[in-house]
Amino acid sequence: MCHDGVLTVQLVSSSRGEGTVQVAAFSTPSRPDWRWRIVTYAGEVVEESLETFATIADALARGSARLRSLDIVDRSTAPNWRRSTSHLRRP
Repeated sequence: MCHDGVLTVQLVSSSRGEGTVQVAAFSTPSRPDWRWRIVTYAGEVVEESLETFATIADALARGSARLRSLDIVDRSTAPNWRRSTSHLRRP
């Protein structure tokens, strides 16, 4: 569901080989119809639909079908958001 200025997303994961690729369905207040986006574990966009869908279920179903046809193996790694604190340790 969309609220003012809020992007709504639902994910479906597909693990193939070494990594996980996800299909996200999203809508925005300015474009309330649903679209799908295939993203890697690291958050990189692989593909996005140009077609829009009336329901989130339709978008996820079509995006999942497209993901299966691509047969992607995700070898990316998520960025490390933890900062090293080694500079704070004294020898």
